[in-house]
Amino acid sequence: MNRQKYLILAAAVVVMLALSASRRASTPRDTTALDSPTSISGLAWFAGSWETDDRGRYVEEHWTRPAGGTMLGMSRTVRGGKTVAFEFIRLESRPDGIFYVAQPQGHPPVDFKLAELQGQEATFVNPGHNDHLKKIVYRKNLDGSLTARIEGEDAGQAFSQEWLYQPQGK
Repeated sequence: MNRQKYLILAAAVVVMLALSASRRASTPRDTTALDSPTSISGLAWFAGSWETDDRGRYVEEHWTRPAGGTMLGMSRTVRGGKTVAFEFIRLESRPDGIFYVAQPQGHPPVDFKLAELQGQEATFVNPGHNDHLKKIVYRKNLDGSLTARIEGEDAGQAFSQEWLYQPQGK
């Protein structure tokens, strides 16, 4: 091969490699491939930033995409210009199941095991929880909103509370 054809071929290879690297850098990674077969990738619909204004309380929740067997979340409630509550949350895949691990106000973590996953609705339970909270349900609604519901018992009385989140910024 003469020198000119070789240089043209080499330049073409360099351009193709550069374009490929540029495309990989600008394309978001599909992190679900990083999870094992017993992963939380079926809960990827949690991911994103969510908000609601509930009777003067602004509540926001943020969730990362699944990667490495976990999703990380946080919640903050603001009332009257002050943070009145916060929670660190994680979803994690373990050999014995998938768990919603809540740490409200920075308290020690409390595990809720995934009991049911149907489409875009997940139910986590901890019937033996020494606190009053027994069940957490998340559902992605057809309109793109996210519903979060808690259920439990307080001094023998059943209670529940529900939040309807919209994608943040809408």
